[in-house]
Amino acid sequence: MTSLQTPVPEPTSSEHHTAVQLTIGSTTVAGELWDNPAARDLAARLPLTLTFGDYNAVEKTSRLDPALTMAGMPAGDDPEPGEIGWYAPSSDLVLYYDDVGYWNGIARLGTFDASGIALLVDAAAEVTVTITSSDA
Repeated sequence: MTSLQTPVPEPTSSEHHTAVQLTIGSTTVAGELWDNPAARDLAARLPLTLTFGDYNAVEKTSRLDPALTMAGMPAGDDPEPGEIGWYAPSSDLVLYYDDVGYWNGIARLGTFDASGIALLVDAAAEVTVTITSSDA
């Protein structure tokens, strides 16, 4: 499902970003959560260890309860590979490793290092990921 809405760009200032580490399998990569309501909600729940399953060979998803807030977030977005997202309709945290296009219900939360893309591509259908804050 696409929309003519323009996606909201990620913040350009890193002043309020939350530095995170994603441990994908046994390898840790750097990332960050942006300063938006849903990302702040996720940051408040760290550390998290979740099992992500493959979806359509473009993303890894894991159900997260309770749902992250969508207050103040756009109706949808178009995430890039290497981004952390939230898919509100199914309450899934998402790690994008390929292009998915614009979908209503997607919120872009942050990014992870490009080396994480290859880890997700090469990972088994299910992979354990731990997300921790690396801010002091």
